[in-house]
Amino acid sequence: MEVPNNKTAIESNRQAWNDSARHHEDSPDWQDLLSEVAQADFSCLDETLSGLLEVDGKDVIQLCCNNGRESLSLFAHGARSVVGVDQSAAFLEQARELNRRSPHNAEFIETDIHHLPASLHNRFDLALITIGVFGWMPDIGEFFRHVVSTLKPGGKLVIYETHPFLEMVDPDAEDPYQLASSYFRTEPFVQEEPIVYVGKVEQQAAKSYWFVHTLGAIFSGAIGAGLNIAHFREYPHSNREEVYDQYLNREAQMPMCFTLVAIKT
Repeated sequence: MEVPNNKTAIESNRQAWNDSARHHEDSPDWQDLLSEVAQADFSCLDETLSGLLEVDGKDVIQLCCNNGRESLSLFAHGARSVVGVDQSAAFLEQARELNRRSPHNAEFIETDIHHLPASLHNRFDLALITIGVFGWMPDIGEFFRHVVSTLKPGGKLVIYETHPFLEMVDPDAEDPYQLASSYFRTEPFVQEEPIVYVGKVEQQAAKSYWFVHTLGAIFSGAIGAGLNIAHFREYPHSNREEVYDQYLNREAQMPMCFTLVAIKT
């Protein structure tokens, strides 16, 4: 397989997300979200993440915020201000629609994580990264360096992500419990259909490239970017698509997600 350079992969992923946005608006979940976000106490964050967040009175940035539902949830947990950043104009249109319906007011900025404007540098008490961000990043070390640039000295990075162990299995395979890919895979997974969370949409879309990063690469990237690891925990529950629920509650239970908190030195 011909692997694109990082710049090409990032641009193709941006186009793929823009191609996919309309399919997310077609789901019943979107209609429910339009109503729910109007409540002052709206939060879509689960107990694992909400129990870890300390955002009361804090200035918070969410990097790769998608449609902004998690960014707007931060107000229910006491955030003073919230900025959501994403490179997909189409998903940010959805974020701004939710923002108009919310009693709170987040700021949403369209930019690639690798080209953050100077106005975001050294500004935030806390940066948030949630499920499904790392895989879109060709170079995890470079990604962390850009994330760190947004934090004040002493600021915290909170991560709630899918465990890389899950990249070794294929939930749609005939035998979903057989290991299907190496933990140390270096080539990205490539998809040519729209990116959706439930089922598949059989339409052509820009290629998307999903990169696998081991825990070792994640830790090394964070430390190399000037972060001190303050918390790390693995969990047996899934925060990924529902198809992964088949791996829950096994006698030989695999790790399915993790939380990590790191502090900018």
